[in-house]
Amino acid sequence: MADTLRVTIGQHSDKGRKAANQDFHGAYVPTGPQLATKGIAVAVADGISSSAVSHEAAESAVKSFVQDYYCTSDAWTVNTAAQRVIKAANSWLHAQTQRSDFRYERDKGYVCTFSAVVLKSNTAHLFHVGDGRIVLLRDGRAERLTEAHRTHVSAEQSYLSRALGLDRHLEIDYQALPIRVGDVLLLATDGIFDALEDAQLPALASGDDLDRAAAGIVQAAFDGGSGDNLTVQLVRIEALPAQQAGEVQRRAVELPLPPMLQPRMRFDGYEILRQIHASSRSHIFLARDLESDVVVALKTPSMDLREDPAYLERFLLEEWVARRIDSAHVLKACPRERPQAALYVVMEYLEGQTLTQWMRDNPRPDLATVRAIVEQVARGLRAFHRKEMLHQDLRPENIMIDRQGTVKIIDFGSTRIAGMAEAAPVQIEGEILGTHQYTAPEYFLGDPGTPASDLFSLAVITYQMLTGHLPYGAEVARATSRAAQHRLEYRSALHDDHALPAWVDAALKQAVHPMPTRRQASLSEFITDLSQPSSEFVARARPSLIERNPVRFWKGLSIALGLTVVALLGVIRHLM
Repeated sequence: MADTLRVTIGQHSDKGRKAANQDFHGAYVPTGPQLATKGIAVAVADGISSSAVSHEAAESAVKSFVQDYYCTSDAWTVNTAAQRVIKAANSWLHAQTQRSDFRYERDKGYVCTFSAVVLKSNTAHLFHVGDGRIVLLRDGRAERLTEAHRTHVSAEQSYLSRALGLDRHLEIDYQALPIRVGDVLLLATDGIFDALEDAQLPALASGDDLDRAAAGIVQAAFDGGSGDNLTVQLVRIEALPAQQAGEVQRRAVELPLPPMLQPRMRFDGYEILRQIHASSRSHIFLARDLESDVVVALKTPSMDLREDPAYLERFLLEEWVARRIDSAHVLKACPRERPQAALYVVMEYLEGQTLTQWMRDNPRPDLATVRAIVEQVARGLRAFHRKEMLHQDLRPENIMIDRQGTVKIIDFGSTRIAGMAEAAPVQIEGEILGTHQYTAPEYFLGDPGTPASDLFSLAVITYQMLTGHLPYGAEVARATSRAAQHRLEYRSALHDDHALPAWVDAALKQAVHPMPTRRQASLSEFITDLSQPSSEFVARARPSLIERNPVRFWKGLSIALGLTVVALLGVIRHLM
């Protein structure tokens, strides 16, 4: 038996008798250590026919699964990692529907079915939502491994009861299946099974060329009268590694915690150079990769919180967040070149200074410089929001400016990922993960955050850069009721000895409003309002006609009075 997992994959998809193909499929076979630590991923999705955008949902679901699964921590089991990735994708799709014109018509939104297999070591991990199908072909027989999530109204009519994007909450069918050399796993959309029985599949899937076999299955379904899109994936197990004891019963966090690191110490392929930062939440070390000679930042869990499961879950989420986001203004996680022997995260090393230090060095910055920094931070935040993630702890200490002047968000320990509240309840009710001086008021009421919450934090930082103060001092954290928040008094940035335009102060005042709905509608709108007066400000600030042109005002008033007198004289004559 070989010491590595090896498979052959065949795939085929066709629109069939439909006008367009709303199916999407994909597979990824990693090389290097990821083959052992993450395995092989295969996925197929089917957009619902009643929606004009469901093909986008199917493509997004497959691509996000294949990409995001390999971004998750090696400390998670396959089940934990895949479930979280799928639920995050579900939240993203549901959010797109809620923002669209068909938010009240679920069957017209970003909805699709989804089936996936992750092959790791000697186990196939199956994930399924909808009416697609996964079938095991073994020893000339076919065994159906999934059930269709359909509710039947009558013998002729039924509808999907579960699908990606259909609801905010999602239940995923999961199964771990021991596999053998020679097994073939078949994933297919429901169009295949409109015309074919499971018993026909072993013969159709035989032969060495699995792409040709997949195409043959599609053709057989078409010839059998299927009226739907047709997609088939075949995965044949060619070789397996030696059996690992307890493969199915792996723990949620498998990697051991690292030891206390010290300078000159060699640890897991790195040489520790020095400690960069230490806090109650984590320790960060400057380290050199002994293989590549690249200098990196190595982050380990806090020694004080190592027995806290919720803390460790947040720590593991940080790596996933860093790998999911591709932005010049968000700190990047370094690629994994070898398996990890302990629980830690490796990030790019930035030479520069935090925004906290920058503000100390620049107590009176000009408005243009502040705008340039804020715009870059906003770009980083938008990268979070596009993935349905909230940063939740934006503060000067979590923002770096490197030697080239690039501004980056560097800490993700409090990030909220849509869909994770159900998959990984790591935040207890009422817990404030962010730093109180920069945390939006709604969090202190126990309300969930929104992108407007991150906007509030960015606006507070902007205000502080321009004035050296906070817009409400320390009062926001004490305002734990709506009545108390209504009593918060904004301190105008114009009261300080800074030459700021009044419209900039108006933009800041709106962005730090205690009510999220009263803030700017987006980060882009806030950035624009810092660059030019908003239409609302212009309307409020426009002086009256008597102030702008007194002569024209009095002439107009005289004409109006004259016309009134003429009209009254006409009435009097008529009455006489």
